[in-house]
Amino acid sequence: MKIGAVLHYTPLDRAARWFSRFLPKGLYARALIIIIAPVILLQSVVAYVFMERHYELVTRRLSSAVTADIAALIQIYESYPQDREATTLTRIASDSLQLDVDILHNTDLPPPGPKPFFSILDETLSNELRRQIDRPYWLDTVGRSNYVEIRVKLNQNTVMRVLARRSQAYASNSHIFLVWMGGSSFVLLGIAILFLRNQIRPILRLAEAAEALGMGREIEFRPRGAREVRQAGYSFLEMKRRIERNIEQRTTMLNGVSHDLRTILTRFKLSLALMQPTPEVEDLKRDVDEMSRMLEGYLAFARGEGGDAGEQASETDLRQLLEEAQSDAERQGHVTELDIVGDPIIIVRPDAFRRLLFNLVSNAARHGERIAITANHETRWLILHVDDDGPGIPPDMREEVFKPFVRLDEARNQDEGGSGLGLAIARDIARSHGGDITLGDSPLGGLRATVRLPA
Repeated sequence: MKIGAVLHYTPLDRAARWFSRFLPKGLYARALIIIIAPVILLQSVVAYVFMERHYELVTRRLSSAVTADIAALIQIYESYPQDREATTLTRIASDSLQLDVDILHNTDLPPPGPKPFFSILDETLSNELRRQIDRPYWLDTVGRSNYVEIRVKLNQNTVMRVLARRSQAYASNSHIFLVWMGGSSFVLLGIAILFLRNQIRPILRLAEAAEALGMGREIEFRPRGAREVRQAGYSFLEMKRRIERNIEQRTTMLNGVSHDLRTILTRFKLSLALMQPTPEVEDLKRDVDEMSRMLEGYLAFARGEGGDAGEQASETDLRQLLEEAQSDAERQGHVTELDIVGDPIIIVRPDAFRRLLFNLVSNAARHGERIAITANHETRWLILHVDDDGPGIPPDMREEVFKPFVRLDEARNQDEGGSGLGLAIARDIARSHGGDITLGDSPLGGLRATVRLPA
């Protein structure tokens, strides 16, 4: 894709991007959605088909049968007018049809009552009454929970009242199907979630081990779970071993180089010490000392992590380290303030973190008179500020000073005796702990170095 090319999204792409903002980001939550969503969709379709087809069909047939019985009772009553009290009709309805029938004289139909919320029975029974009887009627499916009351106007002053059990006109046991369907779904989902959790746990453990490796910490890790997850775990362990071997080989090589170079510099110093003190000899001594300091800085940067690549992270007293840095700066004649908030115990590589801290404090002491050190460890992150009242660094150059061998002589005082590696080493240490260092404006008027570490 060309740089600067305009991406054209279809409405479907935009809808998908909008919808993805509301989806969970975690693997466990997304896997649960993959399992739960089809089950819910399937149950919804099954429930809809059952309610719309089977449930409605059964209710319609039951209502049609009850209405047919009522129509037959009306015909019997009108065919035998001699039985005005309907004694025989009532007995036949009760014994053979399980209907409670009364003939009400000198009365009329009650006013229409409220419609039920779930009106499938009301609508189905009303349709059958209009189709099969076609007389004025009154229907109550709400007043009595176990019965349905139907009143049909026979003539001007006579009304037939019929009480039928709800189960005769309504498929009342359909909720059992829904209960069984919902209950079995919850049981199956519970089993699926349990197995899914056991499959996700090794992946989370692998992520924790990778994060700990990036922060220089050592945690016990054994590959578990599915074959693919175990394969990823074994690959991670092999990668970890290769990294450790490379670090060990590099450290051994640099130690050898350091020993050889220091031996030569020591010879220079001994030779110069035996010479007569002349201005030329003094200049050579200063050059040799400068070379020794630069050599130490180069080797520390080349080793990485301030020369402590093989050091393990452990619980460290932050207050003690900061007080040491404060005392060192005060011995150099700088007014130094210290403020610590939160838990003083952090998990870092002590020697590497000490070098990071002293590099920042030394940098502040080199360019300012006042120094302020503040630390906050109230959360799982350590926020450390080192402020000075020096000339500061322009905002557009604050990333440049983290590059090796960069010295901003115009922005800061001449870095005498330095190699331009202090901030580069400090950031290398911070990033090896899973954090970072940024530069900003200090409340004292100079530069603020901010360290943010997971500790």
